[in-house]
Amino acid sequence: MNSPKVISLVVDQDLCTGCGVCVSECTSKSISMDWTEEGFLVPQQTEYPCLDEGDCISVCPFNPFPKEKVKTEDELSNIFLRTNYENDKIGKYESLYVGYSKADRPTSSSGGLATYYLGQLFERKIIDAAIVVNYQDKPSKFYDYSLIKDKNQLIASSKTRYYPVTLENAINELDNFKGKVAVVGVGCFIKAIRLKQYENPSFKDKVVFLLAIICGGLKSKMYTSFLSNKTLNGEYPIKNPEYRIKSSENKAIDYYFGLDYKKERHLLRMREVGDMWGTGFFKSNACDFCEDVTSELADVSLGDAWLEPYVNDGNGTSIIITRSLLADQIVKEGMVNDELFMEDLSVADIVKSQSGSFNHRHKGLGYRLKKRERQGKLSPPKRERNIMRISLPFKLVQYMRQSVRRKSIKYWMETHKAELFQKQMKFSLFLLRITTILYRKTR
Repeated sequence: MNSPKVISLVVDQDLCTGCGVCVSECTSKSISMDWTEEGFLVPQQTEYPCLDEGDCISVCPFNPFPKEKVKTEDELSNIFLRTNYENDKIGKYESLYVGYSKADRPTSSSGGLATYYLGQLFERKIIDAAIVVNYQDKPSKFYDYSLIKDKNQLIASSKTRYYPVTLENAINELDNFKGKVAVVGVGCFIKAIRLKQYENPSFKDKVVFLLAIICGGLKSKMYTSFLSNKTLNGEYPIKNPEYRIKSSENKAIDYYFGLDYKKERHLLRMREVGDMWGTGFFKSNACDFCEDVTSELADVSLGDAWLEPYVNDGNGTSIIITRSLLADQIVKEGMVNDELFMEDLSVADIVKSQSGSFNHRHKGLGYRLKKRERQGKLSPPKRERNIMRISLPFKLVQYMRQSVRRKSIKYWMETHKAELFQKQMKFSLFLLRITTILYRKTR
């Protein structure tokens, strides 16, 4: 059976993040999204043979062989964004802010601005529906994208979900939907939407606003399994896993994981778990080949304000990068109407707020690309300015982060017990910590 290009050139190269947009481009119905044993959603071969010429891969954000006109985020932003300012690190933009929505902040993971934006788009009749992530109440899939057509449904989608989701079904729903739509997603999902808009101009007329959540890396569903196991010592079935339960008494980074079991809510303080992000635990391999730190292709990019003094406020504060006139207008009018608390930021502030991600994704990118090349593996094209020479100590850090990522998935597949898993990971984490200390001292 002829294998679809998106499988042979992306999935088989471990470069897929599971956006599912490729499925909507497959005219032969030869691919659909399904789980891998590592806990990721990827396109897999169906019983139907692949009959097209590779249309599915044209919308893939990690396509190793994209068209020259849409080769990287730079080319795509030139097509879709018209802004007054541009920066090599954060892309095109209109304005930079930090703040929160006064009404939506209490029910959100951070500053409540995604909920506020979508509410404004509904109220202004700019959109008739929004594609957002909602709870599914299914043991096999806790969360997935769905099409909501009412502003009152926004609260249910206002939390951060560190769980694999795919746009496959939501985009299929749009075929029979007549109105205008907004989509919420991380950078690679937004890029896939832009590629689909480029390939299908009518899709651009339907999807009129893209809201990006700045991403620190996509997690396998093993992340949820591990946290659930640590919270309840293996008791199942669980419901309503929630990843960012904040407390006004703590700092922003000091939050809880929660779940329901036998009609009771159980909490786990994430500080007691350890660093799940800088280590690369349960992360998609493709994320190591993403250079889009601030989701450069959206109308607006929102992320946590990891900056003083905002990190001290456990209620949550967001950085905002507006990249369209409409996105900027919504913020400015929200300030005038006293619905938003906002302060201006500089480019340096934005970069500092995501410094760990910039350090890893840009500074370490060249090392990881060279390593793949030596292994005979494909990589998507990247912008030369983000490919840098690095010192030996930092190469060791990159090596150990990739090792920890791989081992976290391998050991969880073998154990499914949090206590034993953490014991097995202890030595690798020790080596990562030592190499990081060595790098910082030499830097």
